[in-house]
Amino acid sequence: MRKKGSGRWAPEGMGPPNGLSMLPWLLMGMGAVSHLLQGEVSNPWLTGLGLLAFNSLYIAVVFRAFDRRKREAAATWWLLAAMAVVTLALGIAYGGPYLLYFPLLGLAAGSVTRGRRLPQVVFPLCVTAAVVSGVRDGWDAINVAYGTFISAMVTAAIFALSETVRELCETRQELARTAVEKERLRFSRDLHDLLGHTLSVIVVKSEAARRLAPRDIDAALAQVADIESVGRQALTEIREAVTGYREGSLGAELDRARDVLSSAGIEPVVRRSGPPLEPRTEALLSWVVRESATNAVRHSGATRCEIEVAGSPERVRLTVTDDGRGAAGSGTAGSGLAGLRERVAAAGGTLDSGPAPRGGFRVAAELPVEAPASREWEPTG
Repeated sequence: MRKKGSGRWAPEGMGPPNGLSMLPWLLMGMGAVSHLLQGEVSNPWLTGLGLLAFNSLYIAVVFRAFDRRKREAAATWWLLAAMAVVTLALGIAYGGPYLLYFPLLGLAAGSVTRGRRLPQVVFPLCVTAAVVSGVRDGWDAINVAYGTFISAMVTAAIFALSETVRELCETRQELARTAVEKERLRFSRDLHDLLGHTLSVIVVKSEAARRLAPRDIDAALAQVADIESVGRQALTEIREAVTGYREGSLGAELDRARDVLSSAGIEPVVRRSGPPLEPRTEALLSWVVRESATNAVRHSGATRCEIEVAGSPERVRLTVTDDGRGAAGSGTAGSGLAGLRERVAAAGGTLDSGPAPRGGFRVAAELPVEAPASREWEPTG
């Protein structure tokens, strides 16, 4: 990849890099130069100035053709109009090899003209070339008009195709960058939610094992076994998160939340009703349950936490309420409840968090029973 003068990125070798590729076509005018040098014109100085003017204008126009801003500027069209005047004057005055400047004018016109404006420029140019050629050299020179038409249309087509290919390549690269950013965001969110919850469970159960060890070694060992189980489960979930195939089970997450809340000395109250949910909806609600339970354990100081899932045929609502001092757990965008809020919104739902009406803290999420597909939740492995 390299950066072009217009400030756009383009692949190596994709289309002409600049106006230098258009300069060899000026050799078409060598017959007229030879005609001038042999003294076969009535006014060589004026003719020489005309040839110099045409070549200078041609170079200026084709170099501007590779910069879209310059190509569409009014100055470019004035330069092209001046080229047309010089070409017309040389063709009318001398004919013969000077008529070949009409196809060169067609090349310049095709390089700067796009879209609907192309026939408005090319067809009058071809008609003019045909008339001048016919008047000066008879109908045998009518092929000059055909050459003018071909040079203009083919040049415009090649340049338009080249620009389209470059734009497609740039779009593909931008889509690839966007996909990478989305995958990074997905992974960072999953890692935050997985590790935050798992480490909280490990800390709580480690504290419970330490308290139980002096008086009930069997209970302490049971807590250690739970720590081992949580660690193994976390390893599995992290592998699934890395491959992008992790989908949470709401029932399993409710059981884990009940267990971790109990281990932290918080009384769990779990209620669930409503129809079965689509896997994508279950996965979203599982994340909300996990994050809410983790926040209750880590921040709230609560003694009771109620988790209620209530569904209807169209919508499902999850409410997590604790009687603690409250824990926003929102962090920055892309983590905690703030990141979950973005995920829920992308699935057509809402997530609100804040103080509960009767004290404590409440998290409420509402989703369609069948959440619409979201790129963020599609497998990327």
